[in-house]
Amino acid sequence: MHVPTIVWFNVPAGETDRARAFYEEVFAWTTEPFSGMEGAFEIATGGIGGEILARTYPGEPITAFIGVPSVEEYAARVRGAGGRVVIPKMPVPGRGSFAVCEDTEQNRFGLWEDDPSAG
Repeated sequence: MHVPTIVWFNVPAGETDRARAFYEEVFAWTTEPFSGMEGAFEIATGGIGGEILARTYPGEPITAFIGVPSVEEYAARVRGAGGRVVIPKMPVPGRGSFAVCEDTEQNRFGLWEDDPSAG
């Protein structure tokens, strides 16, 4: 049985260059410009990966993404358990697809499905 685990995280920032410098200094994580995303940086932690990206709304928290075999299936499970899908399934070309959900306590998390043919 596949047990879904955290595979990625997003760090929202008002100033992505400032956030990049902070995480490099504090944790010695390496960052690279994220291809195709203006001002965003991909983070290499030595464990799971992540990205620093522009904040979309005040107080936006760090979002953890959970790897699942099917975004559609797990989005249905979220709804069935009383949660909601905030951002429906969207492709990330050449990488996979994601959705952003909320649990019953309004905590946000992402679902991630690997799919190199996503487009």
